[in-house]
Amino acid sequence: MKTITRKTMLYKTGVEYGDYTMNHALGCAHGCKYPCYAFLMAKRFGKVSTYEEWCSPILVSNTLDLLDKEIPKLKSKIMSVQLCFTTDPFMRGYPEIEEMSIAAIKKLNDAGIRCTVLTKGCLPQSLANCLQENEYGITLVSLNEEYRERMEPGTAPYAERLASLRELHNSGCKTWVSIEPYPTPNLIEQDLGKILDAISFVDRIIFGRTNYSKEVSAYKNHHEFYNNAARKVISFCKEHGINYHIKQGTISMVEGCSQTGSDPH
Repeated sequence: MKTITRKTMLYKTGVEYGDYTMNHALGCAHGCKYPCYAFLMAKRFGKVSTYEEWCSPILVSNTLDLLDKEIPKLKSKIMSVQLCFTTDPFMRGYPEIEEMSIAAIKKLNDAGIRCTVLTKGCLPQSLANCLQENEYGITLVSLNEEYRERMEPGTAPYAERLASLRELHNSGCKTWVSIEPYPTPNLIEQDLGKILDAISFVDRIIFGRTNYSKEVSAYKNHHEFYNNAARKVISFCKEHGINYHIKQGTISMVEGCSQTGSDPH
């Protein structure tokens, strides 16, 4: 695959639940049909010109060399590193990116830095051999394969994502799920409760609305819809002792509901 080099790799995020992150590829092969913030920012800053170009990811070939230089300088400041915010570490069909992801995780772990992973692909089971404090997550906004094929055509089937996550959980790993961007009923009619039941084994759930979407904005009472969905997520997590975080901007005013919660036990 095509490669580029970069001058830096690790950087502090501005996301409310993140610390440091790294993006060792430019672009993403998922081909998501809902608005992609990462693509919009890459286009804005001249890194890509078209969405088609974005969907042909390019590997950052000097990733490990950059980590060797940056880890000693930043180690004392880093609580965790997330892979990734503007690409996917385990996207389907790109073994070179997967290999680099695993090598980067091991290098960070060897320095005592824990990693948080999020993918719409399948999580390699070799991750179970990495640092026990790592957290492995998948994005799951539906269980309907027709919706996935329509809206996330380049991603792994939902059942395969879930199976890889459950296997890591069964191996003793910390696991989590991002239910974001969650669609409104005019995009798909579905039962959020069934999604939650399917992921009841995880340690943490993050829930967020679909942003930058005319279809979502056009849905009548979409604010109320997301408020009710957030209540359902919070109630489920409290009942099952699961940590949770509701993304900023998802809920307007939900009386008595905290955006972040943890298992009191």
